[in-house]
Amino acid sequence: MKKTVLGSVAVLGLGFAPAAWALDDVTLQLKWVTQAQFAGYYVALENGFFEEEGLNVTIRPGGPDIAPPQVIAGGGADVIVEWMPAALAARESGLSLVNIAQPFKRSGMMLTCLAESGVTGPEDFPGRTLGVWFFGNEYPFLSWMSTLGIPTEGGSDGVEVLRQGFNVDPLLQRQADCISTMTYNEYWQVIDAGISEDELVTFKYEDQGVATLEDGLWVLEDRLEDPDFVDKMARFVRAAMRGWEWAAENVEEAAMIVLEYDDTGAQTEEHQIRMMGEVALLIEGSDGTLAIEDAERTVATLLGGGSDPVITAAPEGAWTSVVTDAAFN
Repeated sequence: MKKTVLGSVAVLGLGFAPAAWALDDVTLQLKWVTQAQFAGYYVALENGFFEEEGLNVTIRPGGPDIAPPQVIAGGGADVIVEWMPAALAARESGLSLVNIAQPFKRSGMMLTCLAESGVTGPEDFPGRTLGVWFFGNEYPFLSWMSTLGIPTEGGSDGVEVLRQGFNVDPLLQRQADCISTMTYNEYWQVIDAGISEDELVTFKYEDQGVATLEDGLWVLEDRLEDPDFVDKMARFVRAAMRGWEWAAENVEEAAMIVLEYDDTGAQTEEHQIRMMGEVALLIEGSDGTLAIEDAERTVATLLGGGSDPVITAAPEGAWTSVVTDAAFN
């Protein structure tokens, strides 16, 4: 039976349903649709980890028309899952987002190219058409091209940017030489479409030295002035990281939990199990605490490379350990 996530009360038969009224409400806005990319949160909900921390958590799936920073700015969420480049760009534009925890240690972003295109290295990008996600996902790509000194307005010395939908059609239909993919998702959609791995050339952002942090937890800065909110977020992060640890150790079971919460029916068991296995590699070594050197590397990448950086100045106050300190110390 599928479970309703939006607006649900997490009463899982743990023996204290009559006290459900006393639970503190938390609304989490995801960056994308229900899938194993967010398994830790669904596991924490399903296994009662949030409720054990006195929380009634509502998980709001994302989608192509949902921008988490806009949702939290409008009061639709207490905490959001967002990539650091998008969050810092929003912060520079006036939305005071602050990173309170970082479950994902590594980046899963790649550029995946058809070998038949002749692209063998970044030096082959000029003159090519590259598929790029927008809605805040374009910032790592734009920063990379800026670092390489490659214009993104087309021409023989630049790249033609194709605004890629959240699918792999531009590669399959030969509309682009390369497209944006994630190690845990779209890359495997290309494989499932019948293109073998030896017909592809991939460029992981991690390997190119331009990886930026993904899937952190962000809140509005002024809410951290409230000790009760900090305490609530500490409990939320502690339960969420229990969920992530359980998911990484129980890949198939975690994928099944995700599928129970997928109201669209668009996900498949095989794909979610594979995705969960890949996501486990990205969270490996993380206890949820943001490593400052990783944040500073992200900032340096976003600032670097030319006259049109993603952000124009190093942010101040864009992350804090107050929540993870309270959660784990």
